[in-house]
Amino acid sequence: MGVSVSTVYGVASFYSFLSARPKGRHVIRICKNTPCGLKEGETIAGAVREHLGIAPGETSRDGRFSLEWTNCIGACDQAPAMLVDDDVHGNLTPRKIVEILRTYE
Repeated sequence: MGVSVSTVYGVASFYSFLSARPKGRHVIRICKNTPCGLKEGETIAGAVREHLGIAPGETSRDGRFSLEWTNCIGACDQAPAMLVDDDVHGNLTPRKIVEILRTYE
């Protein structure tokens, strides 16, 4: 393509949905923008951490899940929200998190 390695890496590292590192089979992205933050986004991240034993930026030992913070996922009306792969999940509670993640196991 005539593009330098540094240019490719620059693009891959700029966009949060691209990665230069391997990810889990399912990628969980928790929205960190204002609406989700105001509606307990950190509590949701904590519930995911507790259930899976991983923090944002980590992948579970079995390679099943990766957890990431991300900017707006376009679900502000459903805050707090997260994406699992391409599926939007909104109006989250810690209990709903466990139920949702079980469907991906």
